[in-house]
Amino acid sequence: MPDIDTLLPHVRTPRDYLDLVSDPRIDQDGLHTLARSPYSFVRLAVAKDIRTGAATLTELLGGEFDRWDRHHLLRLVAQHPHADRGVLLKVLQEIEVLLRQPDARPYAAAIALAGRRELKPHEVRRLHGLPGASQRMRRGVERALARP
Repeated sequence: MPDIDTLLPHVRTPRDYLDLVSDPRIDQDGLHTLARSPYSFVRLAVAKDIRTGAATLTELLGGEFDRWDRHHLLRLVAQHPHADRGVLLKVLQEIEVLLRQPDARPYAAAIALAGRRELKPHEVRRLHGLPGASQRMRRGVERALARP
């Protein structure tokens, strides 16, 4: 795979980095490099890309995001087909922390996580008792857990 610097134009814009995420010449190493981008929208695009591996998803979870983007990232990672049990447990831990904070609502991520068979139902149900867990989130989690 060519180095990402060779794939980018000499004068670069943030859009060039975003376009590079979907470039078929980018491999796992290139996506991992882009996961460290200073642009949150590029990092979210990496989280959404089907080629992104578990190690890169873990790298993304350690990145800085505003609250809205953090919730979006957690949902993307919870739904990602390459998120293994270790990655999903990290998402679960982060959702637990967020549900203890005022005004944090990672509900979509919690429901997405409940749909993953890598986690046991009791692991996800422990979110129910946290201060920020809404009735709507609990119902969504239960529906996701009930799906075959």
